[in-house]
Amino acid sequence: MKVAVLGAAGGIGQALSLLLKTQLPAGTELSLFDIAPVTPGVAVDLSHIPTAVDVKGYGQDDLDVALKGADIVLIPAGVPRKPGMDRSDLFNMNAGIIKNLVEAVADNCPKACVGIITNPVNTTVAIAAEVLKQKGVYDKNKLFGVTTLDVIRAETFVAELKGLNPENVHVPVIGGHSGTTILPLLSQVPGIQFSDDEIKQLTHRIQNAGTEVVEAKAGGGSATLSMGQAAARFCLSLAKAKQGEEVTEYAYVEGDGSDAQFFAQAVRLGTDGILEILPYGELSDFETKAKADMLDGLKGDIQTGIEFANK
Repeated sequence: MKVAVLGAAGGIGQALSLLLKTQLPAGTELSLFDIAPVTPGVAVDLSHIPTAVDVKGYGQDDLDVALKGADIVLIPAGVPRKPGMDRSDLFNMNAGIIKNLVEAVADNCPKACVGIITNPVNTTVAIAAEVLKQKGVYDKNKLFGVTTLDVIRAETFVAELKGLNPENVHVPVIGGHSGTTILPLLSQVPGIQFSDDEIKQLTHRIQNAGTEVVEAKAGGGSATLSMGQAAARFCLSLAKAKQGEEVTEYAYVEGDGSDAQFFAQAVRLGTDGILEILPYGELSDFETKAKADMLDGLKGDIQTGIEFANK
């Protein structure tokens, strides 16, 4: 198996690459690409870790080589959020980066499963889909917006509030990957009851957790370590699925369009990507209203991506 990380020298990319070097199956090739000159050094650094994962680093001129034959491509490349920025502010900087990288994916590994991490995910996934369509290689079962960070945050915050081990907490999170488009389904958390106040406060905290990190880092970056872990978890699920194990993860994918063209929900993964998009079940009144209120914004984010890719 070959796994490529595009943007491997950044904050998310280095954390993600470290976790993949230590956790991917033996015999995997880990291909690291970034335009930053330190990328070969990151690969050498990681290569000293004693696991049977072969790491190679590629710089600015070797994107094609880095991608050739990849089975899984993860894209955290781009500019991180700074204090006072929302994800839409990132759009102008990151949209072009995603367009160029996905064009290279289409040319070099058109059958790869592609996980988009670069924000704003609500929009960048739509850009990626349009680029793959233009190249004639789009497969909606192989393109994912990685929203795992929303799930792990929800599980962490619920566990904190209720004094539980977060490893035993499961919180479905649907919708998109910014602000009010992130919708944790607290009514569906097994064995836990919440008051109305707890639901409001937890939902708000999960939706604004990225800002919590940006402000705490005081201009020094955004969520890189937790995002690296979330992306690694998603990649390892894809790797298990590629090896024939059936796995369920949450991701922002193209479904039947009943909510929006792209929507985050549980997906069952197999050797060729998505086997099935799972229904998210019955929502509480609070969740039903929250979903209705965010859909126009989510659809607008998607349309922005489509228009950018086609202009």
